[in-house]
Amino acid sequence: MKIYFSPFSPYVRKCLVAAHEVGLDGRVQLLPSNANPVQRDREIIARNPLGKVPTFITDEGAVLYDSRVICEYLDALGGGTLFPRSGAGRWDALTLQALGDGILDGALLARYEDVARPEALRWPEWRAGQLDKAETSLAHLDAHPALISPGRVDIGTLTVACALWYLDLRFSEFDWRSRHTAVGQWFAEFSKRPSLQKSWAL
Repeated sequence: MKIYFSPFSPYVRKCLVAAHEVGLDGRVQLLPSNANPVQRDREIIARNPLGKVPTFITDEGAVLYDSRVICEYLDALGGGTLFPRSGAGRWDALTLQALGDGILDGALLARYEDVARPEALRWPEWRAGQLDKAETSLAHLDAHPALISPGRVDIGTLTVACALWYLDLRFSEFDWRSRHTAVGQWFAEFSKRPSLQKSWAL
């Protein structure tokens, strides 16, 4: 199995964390990529018309994208329990995954505003609005701590953890821990998982 890789892509990290959790990380080969919202990587586009990472290639040659599809594939292949198969638990996990992905969507748009848009065209209020998605989402988790209860390990909690990793990586000035104590305490413990401690490199 292969995945187009960027060391700072939170969505690639999410897939690799999922692979680690279900015992498949040693089977996933990292492929170099130059994914960029402006200068698009033609090699990736040849596999995935969106030209985005993660793009995943199975042992049978099937191409999968995006991270939600890839993670569910890995969970099924590895016989994991990151995606509950039925009932309320499945919808809870998928909804929490959507919350984590939404935080990342906003954070990436804010990041692109910083590094991809010409300075004269940047819109600070728009950037602030994108990061406010993280603010309101973390406030929601603080107000509903059962969503990130100790011992809960599924695609939802892993996605939220990857989102918090990315906020720390790219937006240290955001200082989310000072306002969201419950989330900060949860992340301090949850991020000790070997899958989240591991670093990947080509």
